[in-house]
Amino acid sequence: MKVLFDEDVPGKLARSLAQHEIHTVVTMQWGGVKNGALLTLIERERFDVFLTGDKNMAKQQRLEGRPFAVLIMSAINWPVVRPHIDKISVAIDGAEPGTVKTIDCGVFIARANRQSE
Repeated sequence: MKVLFDEDVPGKLARSLAQHEIHTVVTMQWGGVKNGALLTLIERERFDVFLTGDKNMAKQQRLEGRPFAVLIMSAINWPVVRPHIDKISVAIDGAEPGTVKTIDCGVFIARANRQSE
């Protein structure tokens, strides 16, 4: 499958998905392109899957019915995502055009700043 990683998806994930043709928004030179225009570019370049951590995208854009699947990761922090690589791979393998699904790959919880004693 031809997969596009959004700017927020950890690049290290690509190494674990070698069976897919992985591109990133950055390598496509689409950094900073707004979501609406980005979706048009994804269609034009015939990607099968768009992987993102942008949870607001589904509220801001019409995603259903497009010729590619949108997979939204619940977390994008690599140490949180790493244990869920298999789940992400299965979601990509089963992705169907025109669908939007969230992949539960953990939740990032920021540590509280510790005060010096």
